[in-house]
Amino acid sequence: MTEEYRDYNDINDFSSAKNDTADAKNNPAVDAITNIAMKNESLKKQRISVNQTDKQIPHNLEIEASVIGAILKNNNLLEKADILKPEHFYAPENQILFKWILELSGRNQLASPKTLSHLADNEPAIAELGGKEYLASLASDVFNVVNVAEFSSTIEDLFVKRQLITLGEEIILDGYNQNIENTGDKQIEKAEQALFNLAETGDTKQQIIGLGTALNQTLEQAEKAFLNPSGLAGITTGFRDLDKHMGGLHKSDLLILAGRPAMGKTSLATNIAFNAANAYSTEVDEKGNKVSNGGVVLFFSLEMSSEQLATRIISEQAEISSNKIRLGEINEEQFKRLAEKSSKLSNTQLYIDDTPGISVTSLRQKARRVQRQHGLDLIVVDYLQLLQGPAGKRFDNRVNEISEITRSLKIVAKELNIPVIALSQLSRSVEQREDKRPMLSDLRESGSIEQDADLVMFIYRPEYYIAESPPERRVNESDDKFMERIENHNSKLSESRNKAEIIIAKQRHGPVGTVELFFNGKFTKFGDLDNQHYED
Repeated sequence: MTEEYRDYNDINDFSSAKNDTADAKNNPAVDAITNIAMKNESLKKQRISVNQTDKQIPHNLEIEASVIGAILKNNNLLEKADILKPEHFYAPENQILFKWILELSGRNQLASPKTLSHLADNEPAIAELGGKEYLASLASDVFNVVNVAEFSSTIEDLFVKRQLITLGEEIILDGYNQNIENTGDKQIEKAEQALFNLAETGDTKQQIIGLGTALNQTLEQAEKAFLNPSGLAGITTGFRDLDKHMGGLHKSDLLILAGRPAMGKTSLATNIAFNAANAYSTEVDEKGNKVSNGGVVLFFSLEMSSEQLATRIISEQAEISSNKIRLGEINEEQFKRLAEKSSKLSNTQLYIDDTPGISVTSLRQKARRVQRQHGLDLIVVDYLQLLQGPAGKRFDNRVNEISEITRSLKIVAKELNIPVIALSQLSRSVEQREDKRPMLSDLRESGSIEQDADLVMFIYRPEYYIAESPPERRVNESDDKFMERIENHNSKLSESRNKAEIIIAKQRHGPVGTVELFFNGKFTKFGDLDNQHYED
């Protein structure tokens, strides 16, 4: 990579620019080009001088040979090198040998100098070193085989360092790309995504946990729920029946909230986000543990501005129409109520990012920053289809891009150890059925959405569809029959008024089913379904 980098600098040698501009001293534009050329030539010399130092690319051929030789001598030691892949080795011959070892091991065959000798003699990279004699020397030169695990960690660490050097050089080269679309922000996103990919591929040190340890973790969660007055192990949604069915919002879970337009997806997500943030507290129990049903929430609003979202929240809490707030059609008492609510809610730990068309890479970057600065317990994304795929990646179609986005969101949930709620659209196939209740197959550009999600819930308001389809008089229908159908329609409409069904179609940790909530369309506010809501 270093030599390629040096060639790149030679291609961009600006010395000719100085010669071409020697006869144009009075031209400001030419002077500017000359200055840039001189600066770039100076930078080039500095970089070449750095490359020409005695610094070597990180590697250790002796350790690589020791690991290969030890495994060839005793194949059982491959278990201690389970973090390694062929590309982790620096020497091409060692990459090839380790690949052969893995292939034979995968077929339950012995990998030894004898079983690999015919391959070694026909592989130029190994034949140059002596072929089968080289393999025999690797195994015979091994004296200490107890360090295979430690040596393997060193090999992997050196590989990561080499990748970082390569990545750093690519970032520098990208910085010289003056394409108008290659903005600084996009370059940062690409660099972050590359670092994330490197961290992800290098994340092979995840500890294998025994059943006993896992059971202790389960008991800790059960104890937390048992001692919590609300009975929740996760973060509250603010809705009694929904919390009871789900047990709250659990760490590392990806939750999909989907529905057709006008069902109230954003309203429900906003309600959940506010309820969780509003329930956040920093009380500490006798054991020194923080006791809280809520948490710090980060809301990515890709469709609405932060001001619009804040207006919705204050409208819900003050129970004043958001349209009246926006138009200023409120009286003195309502304005006073708005001011009081705003003051009371100003310290709520809810953060909003309304960057349009944000990429999933940038989302992760911002989430990590909020977690460092404020702590972070929940992410809400409104909505999935407005997110862009990881920076620097090309996709054949939108379905593949959405699949990569949902996979990335699941990784963010696991990495930050918090629940992530992502809103999603549904396909129009819902409208073509008599029963408009959504199903998993209705997820738009589904693919991996259902697969990656730990929980999928749909929002369905029967009142909306009943109101949209009043009975029409049939040919030759009598007045009595028509009036009977109108009465049945009005009865269904009355029964469904202010009701919303939350259909839990998939839940890894619990049962599926339907939870009914109260919905007040005037204030776009959801609540627990009980009789007091109908006293109005």
